[in-house]
Amino acid sequence: MIPVDWHEIEALGLGKLVPGASVAGTSVVGIKADSRVVGPGDLFVALNTGVAHVADAASRGAATLVPDNQEAALAALASLVGSKSDARVVAVVGSAGKTSTKDILGALCQAQTPTIWADASQNNEIGLPLTVCRLEPETRVLVTEMGMRGLGQIAALCETARPDIVIVTSIGPEHLELVGTVERVAEANAEAIVALPPDGIAVVPADCPVLEPHLGRTDIQIRRFDRTQVEAVGDDWRFGLGGRELTLTLPFRARHMAENTLAALVAYDALGLSLDRAQEGADGIRLSRWRGEEMQLAGGGLIVNDAYNANPISMRAAILDLVERAGKRRRVAILGEMAELGEAAPRYHDDVGLLLDEVGIEVVVAIGEGARPYIRDTEAPDREWIANVACFESIAGLLRPGDAVLVKASRAVGLEGIPASIEKQARAWSES
Repeated sequence: MIPVDWHEIEALGLGKLVPGASVAGTSVVGIKADSRVVGPGDLFVALNTGVAHVADAASRGAATLVPDNQEAALAALASLVGSKSDARVVAVVGSAGKTSTKDILGALCQAQTPTIWADASQNNEIGLPLTVCRLEPETRVLVTEMGMRGLGQIAALCETARPDIVIVTSIGPEHLELVGTVERVAEANAEAIVALPPDGIAVVPADCPVLEPHLGRTDIQIRRFDRTQVEAVGDDWRFGLGGRELTLTLPFRARHMAENTLAALVAYDALGLSLDRAQEGADGIRLSRWRGEEMQLAGGGLIVNDAYNANPISMRAAILDLVERAGKRRRVAILGEMAELGEAAPRYHDDVGLLLDEVGIEVVVAIGEGARPYIRDTEAPDREWIANVACFESIAGLLRPGDAVLVKASRAVGLEGIPASIEKQARAWSES
């Protein structure tokens, strides 16, 4: 972290602040919320139950802060650290694909210039400031992710991170119980565009009319990425970027991940980094857990663990990817409900059921009360509904060696452990 003078932190008046043995009168060189990883020179910020670990952090030589208001304290600390950096800041927002796009852009940039990007889905009032606090003196690019759970949230996060470039990955039904309509979803995510400074850059999808009313600023650049300009070429992907073609080898085969790569490439180019060297960064792409993780199964099967989250956009993309990836294998969709869709939730779940039938998914397992509409023919032998993950073993017999399996749901459903269970079952088949 960029060193911050102790007295600057004291002057913020954030709560109960106690210097560590090696901090008083000098500088803080790390701001962390996990007492297990702090040491001399660090400031441990006690969040939620972290107040029980203040003594542990102090015993490790760290200074400690029990904030009066944890979100305000983290924002203030991040703003202080950020004010000392000349790194260009990218904010990734949108309804689907944020974390993957962030991971891809971070890897692309890191190959050419010192870059920091958010861990996993560190995209809220706690995770984003902690990401900003990781800035180093040599950092030239900071890639942040910003989640939306209502109007005003992204605007507040932008006050902390102060982005120079914004990527809007997509706009669709998300958190409708809080904002009501997709138009309001667009408005909420567009708060990041409003926050751009003059000469800032907004990278937006070319196929998103609901976002257009928010693209009227004439003092910023608008750069569009066109999903039709993504083409699989053998084991590689070809991208169209404003009249230029670029072919890359990527560590995934899902089309929607390649589309996220296109958005990242447009931002990468906007940062002034060389497209001729993009493959160097692509070789280092590592996606966060449970976001399209692919696993080959004994017996020739395939499983895609996309269990971290789901909404109508990402669910459709994942199902279509299953169809494309399966080849001649039988296709199995193990799907939980999509959360936080408000009164429209039944309709969106019914749309998924229609899609499953339309593309001919052979086996569907629906998990959770809200997922019932995925199964339109409840008498079909290859359609099963179960109440929760604990019931999965009761229907595991539906699976066969060589199946192509998708596991996807909103995070609250907790499907991330199912792929390991299926992998174990596949090994048993191969050994029998």
